[in-house]
Amino acid sequence: MNASPTSNKLRALPAEHSERLMGVAKEVSFPEGTRLFEEGRRADRFWIIRTGTVVLDIHVPGRRAAVIETLGHNELIGWSWLFGPHTWHLGAEATSPVRAYEFDADAVRAMCQADPTLGMEVAQWLGDIVARRLRSARTRLLDLYAPYGSGSAR
Repeated sequence: MNASPTSNKLRALPAEHSERLMGVAKEVSFPEGTRLFEEGRRADRFWIIRTGTVVLDIHVPGRRAAVIETLGHNELIGWSWLFGPHTWHLGAEATSPVRAYEFDADAVRAMCQADPTLGMEVAQWLGDIVARRLRSARTRLLDLYAPYGSGSAR
């Protein structure tokens, strides 16, 4: 793969680790409407969006799936691959044509295990993303289902 400068794709990681991860990436594309993954299924890869948009959604019994967040250029799709039991916690769907870099979870986990410094950097990077997305999910669900919204005026 011929990757252009990697600092934008994995910007939270030191350049040396970003370069190593980009070395195992492959370019993929998805048409609009493609489901990238479903809640509860095996998480065996992740992506960095090059172009297009993807929504993250959560199954709500008796209702349409609730959109938690919309992701775009240079954002990570998928973190469940790093944390056991390696099953998706959300669903994801392309809302426009998407071009992305795809990473094989087994290969990246093996790299992280072989290089604890890389592993710690990747875990910190994903931990920050998970924390932000959990805050986003909480706010979105409160806005959708709580009687007075998220109360973000506090």
